[in-house]
Amino acid sequence: MARNSVLQDFLDAALAAFDHVAQDQNSRRSLAQIAANLEAPQPARTGIAKRLPVCSRLLDGILATKTGQHVLDRLIERFEQLEPMLEWKGRSSHDSSASENFPTSHANALVVGPGGLEDRRDVWLGATLMAPNVRYPDHDHAPEETYLVLSDGEFRHGDSGWFAPGVGGSFYNSPGIRHAMRSGEKPLFAFWALLPDRPKN
Repeated sequence: MARNSVLQDFLDAALAAFDHVAQDQNSRRSLAQIAANLEAPQPARTGIAKRLPVCSRLLDGILATKTGQHVLDRLIERFEQLEPMLEWKGRSSHDSSASENFPTSHANALVVGPGGLEDRRDVWLGATLMAPNVRYPDHDHAPEETYLVLSDGEFRHGDSGWFAPGVGGSFYNSPGIRHAMRSGEKPLFAFWALLPDRPKN
């Protein structure tokens, strides 16, 4: 099965960028398995492209920003080429931990994963965009997760306080850990890579 070249170029750039920034050994193990899983393309979905209003307001400006780091700028360029094919969605549920403006001020795009551009179950790779001054709700999920952050913004997980990874920052969320993120005066933009099934040793 052949993979769309635009998607393949993005995945190559994403794996290179994650590999460049990830320091946590759990992240590196998880990302190595994700890369191995992605060697086998899965069925692609077409005709799903959809932008939410928050994307129309903010995404072009974010994608025009240069970080000064070649591996990150290449990832942004490849994502900009892929983005017109993606379906952006809002989180369907949230609790009182979210800010009041959350429902209309965030968007998630699943590049590969269940219901993503490439429909598969063994890898979830996508992006989150949030307008300024938005708090994402506390949430958790079974898959372990590695973030690659490409903007200002703050995150927390487990018992940690809020921390700011910065542009090019990366961190690891263990399976089931409670976590959240929030933007400040600028939009927040980040990629995430989830491994649903940790390989057995």
